Amino acid sequence: WSRSRGLSRRGRGTYDQDKPPVFVLVDRGSGQRYVIPAKSADEATVRLLLGNHEKESLTVYTDGFRAYDPLDDDENFHREAVIHDDGEYADGDAHVNTCESHASLARRWLSPHRGVSKDKLTAYLRPLQLRRRILHKPGREALKEIVQAVL
Repeated sequence: WSRSRGLSRRGRGTYDQDKPPVFVLVDRGSGQRYVIPAKSADEATVRLLLGNHEKESLTVYTDGFRAYDPLDDDENFHREAVIHDDGEYADGDAHVNTCESHASLARRWLSPHRGVSKDKLTAYLRPLQLRRRILHKPGREALKEIVQAVL
């Protein structure tokens, strides 16, 4: 039995409830990670996030969230999914562990701020993404990246 907590409700939050969905995308080729707040967690949003890719078929590794289901029938995408409800967390290359790990880091990044406005969420997440990009770069290269981001 889950414990009742004040005003919180079970299920996924919504933008209107001041708990916007946040997508984490990882480019396995470059290692780039993107944390993207959205107004809704539906098929249209998923297609918008994945729409800017080369013409060849894109392999997408997902969990069992139903908004990803239409990608199975789309020839522009090759979807491999792990279904956590079935106890499946990895199947060869198919896993979302990197995304879940980065989402955990994003939550920890935001926790000291105690209630970030949904309208300012993107601005709070940008420094996290910059920090990730410069993490293993040498001094001058990291400084150049920071200056480019600020300007």
